[in-house]
Amino acid sequence: MSSITASDQASAKATPKAATKAKVIQPAWVRALHWTNAFAMVLMIMSGWKIYNASPLFDFTFSDSITLGGWLGGALLWHFAAMWLLMVNGLIYLALGLATGRFRKKLLPITPEGVLADTKAALTGKLSHEDLTKYNYVQKLLYAGIIVVGILIVLSGLAIWKPVQLQYLTAMFGGYEAARYVHFFCMAAIVAFMVVHVVLALLVPKSLRAMIIGR
Repeated sequence: MSSITASDQASAKATPKAATKAKVIQPAWVRALHWTNAFAMVLMIMSGWKIYNASPLFDFTFSDSITLGGWLGGALLWHFAAMWLLMVNGLIYLALGLATGRFRKKLLPITPEGVLADTKAALTGKLSHEDLTKYNYVQKLLYAGIIVVGILIVLSGLAIWKPVQLQYLTAMFGGYEAARYVHFFCMAAIVAFMVVHVVLALLVPKSLRAMIIGR
């Protein structure tokens, strides 16, 4: 009787561990949309830099070595192709994120107190990354913010692309030139986010693994 009890206890202890090990952190649809989005965004940024060089907003241009398209016409073709991929992929992500409740569970609530506390913990190296199923307040703010920036960059891009046909949208940004500045600064915010995102993925390798294999 005692051996059976011991076996049952061992089985009971092993079951939670096995369940934890097999727990899916990033579902397949999130991983697929994430990498598609990253691919499309890189294409848009590199081709966008080439387009920017044709009519700079500031006293600098981007090196041809980090641009895509070879010339203005080629860059525009790449940019619009990537734009449609990004828009379709982004709409699917938003729809599934809302329908599955992922945004509500992962990104809410966001409180100033929580953001300040987690920022302080991050700067002092005390921010925990043990449970990847839950976002800390800094992650919540960044991910929610980048969704808003993503929407703005698409809308401002459309305002620049079709300023006559979409004149009301262009007017919402304060005109064509203002829309260009909004588009540029949204691009800069996305590049900064991607850099931070990659650095954190390298610092916490299991988060990168989860986005590749789900666990």
